[in-house]
Amino acid sequence: MNAACPSCGTVFEKEPGYFVGAMYFSYFLAVPIYALLCLLFLRLLRHRSELLAFGIALLLFLPLGPLLFRASRLLWLYLDCFLQKKLR
Repeated sequence: MNAACPSCGTVFEKEPGYFVGAMYFSYFLAVPIYALLCLLFLRLLRHRSELLAFGIALLLFLPLGPLLFRASRLLWLYLDCFLQKKLR
């Protein structure tokens, strides 16, 4: 990740631990996606084991982890910018 935005100059890492809150966004994005994948595969694999459905959902979900974390950092930055503008 860049230290600052090349276009507007916004500094991304404002202090140590700044993106800890982004982990909460990542969690809140990940849980519904994984739950929907599980429900989808439980529905598709009705006559097979639930463990197989959860395993397939997990295998499809794992590559999304880095993308979800990037999206959560982006949402955290947007929230911070929004709140900074609102406080001014």
